[in-house]
Amino acid sequence: MDQKIFGTLQAVVLVKHESEKAVHNSPYRSNRNMTKKTGFDNEKYLNEQTSAIVNRVKKFDNKLYLEFGGKLCFDYHAARVLPGYDSNVKIRLLQLLKDKIDIVLSIYSGDIEKGRVRGDFGITYDAATLKLIDDLRKWGLDILAVVITRFANQSSAIIFKNKLERRGVKVYLHYPIDGYPTNIDRVVSDDGFGKNEYIQTKKPIVVVTGPGPNSGKLATCLSQLYQEHKRGINAGYAKFETFPIWNIPLKHPVNVAYEAATADIMDFNLVDPFHLNVYNETAINYNRDVESFPILKLILSKIFTKNANLPMYNSPTDMGVNKAGFGIIDDSVVQEAAKQELIRRYFRYNTEYVLGIERKETVDKVAILMEEMGVKITDRLVVEIARKTAEEAESKGKGHAGIHCGAAVQLGDGQLITGKNSNLMHAASSVVLNAIKMLANIPDEILLLSPHIINQISKLKEGILKADPESLDLEETLIALSISATTNHTAELAMQKLVALRGCEMHMTHIPTPGDEVGLKRLGVNLTTDGKFSSRNLFVA
Repeated sequence: MDQKIFGTLQAVVLVKHESEKAVHNSPYRSNRNMTKKTGFDNEKYLNEQTSAIVNRVKKFDNKLYLEFGGKLCFDYHAARVLPGYDSNVKIRLLQLLKDKIDIVLSIYSGDIEKGRVRGDFGITYDAATLKLIDDLRKWGLDILAVVITRFANQSSAIIFKNKLERRGVKVYLHYPIDGYPTNIDRVVSDDGFGKNEYIQTKKPIVVVTGPGPNSGKLATCLSQLYQEHKRGINAGYAKFETFPIWNIPLKHPVNVAYEAATADIMDFNLVDPFHLNVYNETAINYNRDVESFPILKLILSKIFTKNANLPMYNSPTDMGVNKAGFGIIDDSVVQEAAKQELIRRYFRYNTEYVLGIERKETVDKVAILMEEMGVKITDRLVVEIARKTAEEAESKGKGHAGIHCGAAVQLGDGQLITGKNSNLMHAASSVVLNAIKMLANIPDEILLLSPHIINQISKLKEGILKADPESLDLEETLIALSISATTNHTAELAMQKLVALRGCEMHMTHIPTPGDEVGLKRLGVNLTTDGKFSSRNLFVA
């Protein structure tokens, strides 16, 4: 291996364990000098989006149910594929409209019962709903109510309802409807939407959102429309979903990246045939909206039957108020970012397949999308570097008898830093410490972690907790670093650089342990892995 690339520095972290010394690998320093480029203008987008929503509500007697698809806050997918996009820009949008909106959260009772997990946070949908309420309150936005959809007396849903109500949150129940959505006469009747509990709203715009897809947002909107029209309120419906972006090409990498993001539910993008037929204009939508549009149009027609003056939609694209495409200011930047997201999705699904979570068809679908875009996994720079680090560790095999793991992180300025596992530290721990030492300009021979702290953690794990005295995972390493920082100013300087890792690209040759995964999620790195296990043990705590 080229010694000019690897092995130029020695002893990044030295830990003396009695008479034994463990040396962690040195970082690879690239000469790349790059700055993150911006491809998206949030202010331009906010102006366009706010105007579109305000204009739409005026068409429906000043009452609009707005279905918010995708993630309301912390939309990291959008931030990754549209560099410059504020992951909480939708929150800023709601703040601009604060005096005009009520917010309703819907959650499917079956997701509560099954404990469905939201992948980006690793928490269940009911917990994600609680988190969303807390997040909104931090931004000065409160919700009007939570709707539990398709409620069928599930015990977990009842407990969730009780928990919310005892904390002062209003909860409404919507029930399964036989024949939904095709039996329109039943659906749009007092035995259908009419049997659901009616949510009393006050503001002209009612934002209906949820913790994830298939939470019942559309059915909540339609149920409310039915009940509003029975009360003489000529409310309307619109959909706000960032992706796919309707006014960029079908095979634009941003739209392809969205198709990859929904590969697990087998969604796919297509040209909206209704829009093309009526307006002779190409617009991009996705299969479920297109497939459901004829029935949705019939439902809306039946709800609006007493008021022929209300506007009817001619296509799924007509229903949308989505202006994300107008915020793109550098198409080449977002194209490259979206191609990188394709690679990340491939690695994520492949790892989930290895873990038994995902199907092989999902992995294969993303692989095909990558091939169509001419994208290879090695186009992600940290992949090959991490693999070479693991190969180098295996060839040397110094002081480590287990599986050799490699990790690489690309800093914001383009520098590539590596790390590998040892008898005392996981690869994730090593690469993070190497990275923050580089960022803080700390010489390699200076220690970040006190050997006494390492010893005490080992004694705690083995002697008191009766656990295996394995090497430190990232969560343990960060705790050790914070303790060292109380007496070691250098460690304190290094710890302050942890925030600079947020949004950085990272690859590991092996699946992170739970402690590594928790630490990496909190640091906010964009992690991919080769989907190999870091231990031969079947149970990893």
